Amino acid sequence: MSDHPNAALVRSLLSALGSRDEEMFRAAFADDVVWHMIGGQTVVGVEALAAMMGGEGAQFTISTEVHDVVGNDEHVVALVTATATAGDQTFTYRTAEITHVKDGKITERWAFSDDTQAINEFFSQFE
Repeated sequence: MSDHPNAALVRSLLSALGSRDEEMFRAAFADDVVWHMIGGQTVVGVEALAAMMGGEGAQFTISTEVHDVVGNDEHVVALVTATATAGDQTFTYRTAEITHVKDGKITERWAFSDDTQAINEFFSQFE
């Protein structure tokens, strides 16, 4: 059985996250995407999201191991283990990623983690 097209979109985005493929990254999101960060901050717009993720000049990389992705015409849920690397620091955490998808683009995202405080502490060094 193959993935629903929206699930396939999220699965491919997650597996390409560490590749820094900015063209693919931007193509996955609606121009006015709303990205709810773990811990409360919200980023609005694909330009702001791309700047936050850092592109080629990012201070960290994130790779993912996808456990499962399920989706339908409006929603996708992905269960993910993510590893963030910055210099000699490595931090691994688990998330449930929830997205809204419309017309083949991610329009909104929320994530819930196994340790929000540790995630916020790790990523606060890059603000």
